[in-house]
Amino acid sequence: MLDTFTDEQRQFLQLLRLPVPGEPPPEMAPVKPAVKAVSAVPNRSVSAQTTPVSGLPAGLRNALPATAALSTAVAPTPLRSTSLLSKAEALQAPVLATQASSSSADPQRITRIATLDWRDLNNMVSTCQACPLGETRKHAVFGAGNPRGSWLFVGEAPGAEEDRRGEAFVGRAGQLLDNMLRAMGLSREKDVYIANILKCRPPNNRDPLGPEVQACMPYLQRQIDLLQTRVIVALGRFAAQGLLQVDTPLSQLRGTTQHYQGIPLIVTYHPAYLLRNPIDKRKVWEDLKRALGVFAELQK
Repeated sequence: MLDTFTDEQRQFLQLLRLPVPGEPPPEMAPVKPAVKAVSAVPNRSVSAQTTPVSGLPAGLRNALPATAALSTAVAPTPLRSTSLLSKAEALQAPVLATQASSSSADPQRITRIATLDWRDLNNMVSTCQACPLGETRKHAVFGAGNPRGSWLFVGEAPGAEEDRRGEAFVGRAGQLLDNMLRAMGLSREKDVYIANILKCRPPNNRDPLGPEVQACMPYLQRQIDLLQTRVIVALGRFAAQGLLQVDTPLSQLRGTTQHYQGIPLIVTYHPAYLLRNPIDKRKVWEDLKRALGVFAELQK
């Protein structure tokens, strides 16, 4: 029923260009080009930037940009397909790797990655062959956004459009993520860096396999070491479980504040999941408010 939505929830749906039950769907506007990754090399020694976020959670409504300014529409591009693994295969593909290839588990490789600067790390990712995905990808996707931003959003893996262009979150889910950021008063250009657990697209957008996650995690860990991140938002089960190294269900991780190496970490649904399951959009808004509240506490 329409009256089960609060004004705040209704406004969030409008900001994400999602239909509010009982109301006409929002008009679709031309899709703007995705923002390309900033090439600046971050320096951990520089003091972390502070991006004021006003109106936390008690006054979030007043802090949100006007709906008219957030009219970017979601283009009718294909959704990320669901996993093509059989049930038996899926049970053998946990987030936490139990076995790894000799190259991905090589201590010397892991030690080398931990010493790379931003540019050399990017170069190593672009030529990586540590797992079979290096043979099937078109482009490795390092990340996108501002490396000096205070926020890090971590997703699962590149999709077809990301693989084709070599940029993170530029498909339909990426457009929804941009609208989520705008709803929080954030932007890729100024506040946010975006990365994935996997740097290469799994064939047919299947779920990541444990050895693939293990091979790729040192890259993301080094990125986090170099970034000036104050708050991490994990988008979906694979991002949350990969960063936290747990098998806890997403439903139990949501609604809590976790930590990755001392950095607050908030778990929510992946934008691709939200496109398929819009009924959970209110839960996402609650998660984003929690993240904003955590960030506000860090500013005090």
